[in-house]
Amino acid sequence: MNEFINAFHSVFTQGNILYMLRGLGVTLYVALISIILSTIFGTILALFRTYGNKALKAVSVTYIEIFRNTPNLLWVLAIRFMVRMPEPFDAPMYSGILAFTLFTSAVMAEIVRGGLNSIPQGQFEAAYSQGFGFFQTMIHIILPQCFKAIVPALLSQVITVIKDTSFLAQVAIEEFFNNSKWIMSAQIDSTVNQTVRVFIIFGFVALVYFVINFTLSCIVRSNRKKQTA
Repeated sequence: MNEFINAFHSVFTQGNILYMLRGLGVTLYVALISIILSTIFGTILALFRTYGNKALKAVSVTYIEIFRNTPNLLWVLAIRFMVRMPEPFDAPMYSGILAFTLFTSAVMAEIVRGGLNSIPQGQFEAAYSQGFGFFQTMIHIILPQCFKAIVPALLSQVITVIKDTSFLAQVAIEEFFNNSKWIMSAQIDSTVNQTVRVFIIFGFVALVYFVINFTLSCIVRSNRKKQTA
């Protein structure tokens, strides 16, 4: 018990807590911006693939298949070390955002395409009969229904992005998992059981990820129940 208490106090110092919280802020920021950008870009890709001409379909299919069939970590490494980000986006964090946006856009495109395919053709015919053009129909009628239908799949991808930000630790970007690893390896104290220390740190990291993602799941489930009530 004393070993656990000593290890706990060695991990949760004020400096360590602030360092991990700063990393958590980076994690959430990268995830949020990546999700927003990839949802926009993924929707465009889905529209190209579903309603575009042959050239647009070919471009979107090629992009989607390349990114869906290669590891996310590969793009994190490639963009971090091979792509020079322009100012003012030359901080390492932005290379992570770019990598996650490029990869997640392909997944989002397939999710949105599934939603678009679930919309009855009669919705288009009804909109056209009222004088709506294609873009008006998409913005005011089709896409709102599409996104309502794909909320569970979108949430699943949001959770995946939040968890996968831990890949950024491989390129020394100071996100939550990387900062926690640094605390684990730093400040070695011979009076503290290092095995217990590692257990506490990784347990805390797992707990934080679980709380964030489980909270998101509960919010969406609650909204879905209200909609179906």
